[in-house]
Amino acid sequence: MINYATKDWHNLETPEVLTALNSKRDGLSQEEAQRRLDAFGPNELAEKEKISPWIIFLEQFKNFLIIILLVAVALSAIMGEVADAIVIFVIILFATGLGFVQEYRAERAMEALKRMAAPMASVLRGREETEIPSRELVPGDIIILRTGDRIPADCRLIEAVNLRTDEAPLTGESVPVEKTDRVLPREVSISDRKNIAFMGTAAVYGRGTAVVTATGMATEFGKIAAMLQEVEKEQTPLQINLDKLGKWIGIGALALCFTLAGIGVLRGHEILEMLIWGVSLAVAAVPEALPAVVTISLALGVQRMVRRHALVRKLPAVEALGCTTFICSDKTGTLTQDQMTIRRLYVDGKLIDITGVGYEPKGEFHLDGKALNTEGDTALQMLLQIGSLCNDTSLTSANGVWRIKGDPTEGALVVTAAKAGLWQEKLQSQFPRIHEIPFSSETKRMTTVYQTPQGKIAYSKGAPEVILSSCSRIYRDGKEKELAHEDRKTIMSVAQEMAEDALRVLGLAYKRLTDTAGPTDGVEQDMVFVGLAGMIDPPREEVKEAVKLCDQAGIRSVMITGDHKLTAVAIAKELGILKEGVALTGAEIDNLSDEEFEALIEKIEVYARVSPAHKLRVIEALVKKGHVVAMTGDGVNDAPALKKADIGVAMGITGTDVSKEAADIILTDDNFASIVAAVEEGRGIFSNIKKYLMYLLSSNLGEILLMAVAILFGPLIGLPPGAIPLIAVQILYVNLATDGLPALALSVDPAEPDIMRQKPRPRGQGIFTKPVVTLMSIGGIWSAIVNLAIFKWALDAGKSMMEAQCLCFLCLVLIQFFKAYNFRSDKKSIFEIGMFKNKWLNLAILWEVVLLYIVIEVPFFEAVFNTYPLSVFEWLAVILLAGSIFPVLEIAKAIIRWQEKEGPGR
Repeated sequence: MINYATKDWHNLETPEVLTALNSKRDGLSQEEAQRRLDAFGPNELAEKEKISPWIIFLEQFKNFLIIILLVAVALSAIMGEVADAIVIFVIILFATGLGFVQEYRAERAMEALKRMAAPMASVLRGREETEIPSRELVPGDIIILRTGDRIPADCRLIEAVNLRTDEAPLTGESVPVEKTDRVLPREVSISDRKNIAFMGTAAVYGRGTAVVTATGMATEFGKIAAMLQEVEKEQTPLQINLDKLGKWIGIGALALCFTLAGIGVLRGHEILEMLIWGVSLAVAAVPEALPAVVTISLALGVQRMVRRHALVRKLPAVEALGCTTFICSDKTGTLTQDQMTIRRLYVDGKLIDITGVGYEPKGEFHLDGKALNTEGDTALQMLLQIGSLCNDTSLTSANGVWRIKGDPTEGALVVTAAKAGLWQEKLQSQFPRIHEIPFSSETKRMTTVYQTPQGKIAYSKGAPEVILSSCSRIYRDGKEKELAHEDRKTIMSVAQEMAEDALRVLGLAYKRLTDTAGPTDGVEQDMVFVGLAGMIDPPREEVKEAVKLCDQAGIRSVMITGDHKLTAVAIAKELGILKEGVALTGAEIDNLSDEEFEALIEKIEVYARVSPAHKLRVIEALVKKGHVVAMTGDGVNDAPALKKADIGVAMGITGTDVSKEAADIILTDDNFASIVAAVEEGRGIFSNIKKYLMYLLSSNLGEILLMAVAILFGPLIGLPPGAIPLIAVQILYVNLATDGLPALALSVDPAEPDIMRQKPRPRGQGIFTKPVVTLMSIGGIWSAIVNLAIFKWALDAGKSMMEAQCLCFLCLVLIQFFKAYNFRSDKKSIFEIGMFKNKWLNLAILWEVVLLYIVIEVPFFEAVFNTYPLSVFEWLAVILLAGSIFPVLEIAKAIIRWQEKEGPGR
């Protein structure tokens, strides 16, 4: 069977195309169409086999820490610790349930792609035009395209009458593409194949006839769908780190706890007592709240991000965004307004700048930096009137939002005239249109004829060289004068300068007609040249500041677009993206080997005229270099790269369903600047998870060391045989009191003031950096020393085992409360960041202190928790000993800061 999709259809003459497809101009017969439908299959996008929701849910339990916690639930329940078992099980369900919801939503990307396919198509079958479901189209079908139609399949145009298509969803092209039925060179890129209409795009002007060359997955649209299916999503750094951490803690804690329990049995303790004790210590050592705290940290961060216009679809992406080193951004609609705007006019020998962006008719006209009175400038008025009347696009407003209906280029002319008070609706009511010569790719111009009080007048706009060649006079100083050779040179020179500034340039002219002149009698000859209009899809103002903040945060901003290189470079320079780097086109990338491309990748700041495959290649090369890559975009063409990138960021307003479903984060205001807010939140969330882990693991280390030293080396340090500093219920209380509210409060700690002046973490760098491990170790060791000391002192002072355990229990809880404040930063002094800046931590500690006082002082709890009422001296002594952790950790942080300042860093 012939694979029609592999042929260079754009490089073949129409008869050759029809012959290769075994088709003819009046279409296929119903019988032949059915035969081909059986052979090629329906014209729709194929899907991978769907993953069952149950499979997605069960996948959540593959995490080693979750498995350990399930075992802990079973053991706790068997040992009678039902309340603790229930708490742990609820935490497990919360973490796995949220993970399931996020991943289930991610599987819907292909459904969004299918919805973009055209539902119906006009086709010639058996010489008659008929409308059929687009899924029944086959290669060789002859289809009819009209304004407003969604292109149902890839097809070669065999007739194009003023046809323009919107290819932004596929190629990123910001303005409608003029189509032709002429043969094109073999080497032209996909975005330059103007004799091909692509599935998923739309006809916005004119009409055409085409022969279908590819259907379903063989189309360019289908190739994107295939890439979207093939892209495998890798784990984010946080997922990798926490998975390793869970395994390490789980195995280590279980082994150590039951070893200690076994030694306790050998030293005379009851087997059941030590089994319960071992389970309790294991539950305390394993950070069962870790999945919940991470989830809660991410979820609360997500809520803050929504308020800052970033909607997160996949929670772990928040952390990965915080360590992003490259943001690869599409241009149209992401860095720019996606609204053509006239920036500059050349009229009456003057260059006039125009302020304002987008379709809102607000702005000023400036000449040499000063505001210009447009009403007194007859040449400018004439230019604007021509632009507004030689036009088939209208400007509308609804709920304060201005939109155009029609072509963006024409819309820019209508808006500019409105800025000067020339409203199209009023002009058209005063001057009725009596004739028009529509734009065509051959003539490159459009002309309309209006009846005015001064008689019939023809208004024309088009390519500067075309308009100029049809003019014999020029409007200057309020009069029509002969158009001299020098005038022509000057006009073309100005047009060239505008083009070099990435402006799309149009020439405008008029001609007074006699009442007896026919509709087309010399209308486009001997015209009067009025001026030039230069327009661009302008960059968003807020993006400039966002790019600066990215630079400050150590993040490289890169533009990837399907637009022309000249336009891309101009916009990138204006935004500050292109500084000293390189700009490449897709064709230039194709000429580079993988080794050459990877060697150059970190220097490239602009990619122009690229295809979806190029975007994937860029991301893969950056990832290979060790970068964490965020890709922003809004079109169908961005979807595979959005899914492949560490973080895919889609546009919420202009973005297609496909890009949104493939993305990790959606910007609800389409504002590149919101990415910076997301980065800040991502860094803050990771920082808070690090604070929580420092606090939790340092506390757990202190508990384990306390119990291990007492059991293994008790007699060597003077403890009586069988002395255990804490009983099982005290261990569980310490676990619930210190690992609960204070830990959660650290997960919402305010971000450090300089968080956006810090460089991104390298890919693979985990939470446990040298300062973090040092602080955790010092905190855990000092905690063990202090608690062993108070336990031994109490026993040596003649206190009972119960009283010694009570004092040790109290000191252990208090020392961990002090740690919570210390661990609000792994480097900065608590006095620098503000001791009590975290109100939730203050409330959590206050609440836990009240509960602790009740447990110690209320007689009802004495038997349960092995406590007794303390004297004032005992309270003060324990508080002072516990508080000793505070200066110890502050001194440790000061030494770390000094070492980093003097040495090469961590």
